[in-house]
Amino acid sequence: MKMAAPGLRHGMRRLLEVSAALGRVCRAYSTSQAFAEVLRLPRRQLTKLVYPLQDLEQHLAPDARSDLCLRVFDPSLEDLARAESFFTASPRNRIEYLSSAVRLDHAPDLPRPEGHTKKMNFFKVGKYFTLVDMPGYGYRAPEDFVDMVETYLKERRNLKRTFLLVDSVVGITKTDNIAIEMCEEFALPYVMVLTKTDKSSKGHLLKQVLQIQKFVNMQTQGCFPQLFPVSAVTHSGIHLLKCFIANITGNLDSQLPV
Repeated sequence: MKMAAPGLRHGMRRLLEVSAALGRVCRAYSTSQAFAEVLRLPRRQLTKLVYPLQDLEQHLAPDARSDLCLRVFDPSLEDLARAESFFTASPRNRIEYLSSAVRLDHAPDLPRPEGHTKKMNFFKVGKYFTLVDMPGYGYRAPEDFVDMVETYLKERRNLKRTFLLVDSVVGITKTDNIAIEMCEEFALPYVMVLTKTDKSSKGHLLKQVLQIQKFVNMQTQGCFPQLFPVSAVTHSGIHLLKCFIANITGNLDSQLPV
């Protein structure tokens, strides 16, 4: 359990870190101007956007805060900026569609309705790593899901981490449990990413985060202890998740705990 004073000091360190790091980051990572704008935000807004769990912490009772794994992965702003540079397309850093589980003559139309992904789609992020977009479980899952996805997850030797997307509005569903049981059975290291955080009230989101964190703590072995709440609308948590991906793929000079 963290006391109020250390928490305040941590916040002040973040504030001072912003001022000190801003010039260095802008000079070193000119291809990531969007993140340079993030660094100029007031401390409270920056924390809410970049470290969403820490923003939620202030609304919790002191006895509930110890249940949250807030700083297992706690990168500096400079680490976050470095990670952003990997995800920023440039002539030297191409981010491109590679291939699909079925041969296609064109890249997939990405802004499709949820549940539309039927095959595994591979995207190369510069020279650093490849991200694989997989279809999900549930009633919209393709008929060949087991042969395609489960076989890939079980046999892919250079797979670094599997990310399970959990709807933060509804929490862990029966289909999510199927995916969790598969990861546990295959001894896959995996992470829970809580999506759509912009669709919940603060109170509802807090309730869901605490319930899911308790589930991770008590009922999983291979799940990374820290949750990653994100919103594709407000971009909250996205920078931290990108940094985590850059770190587990070995692309950050200063290796952080994972």
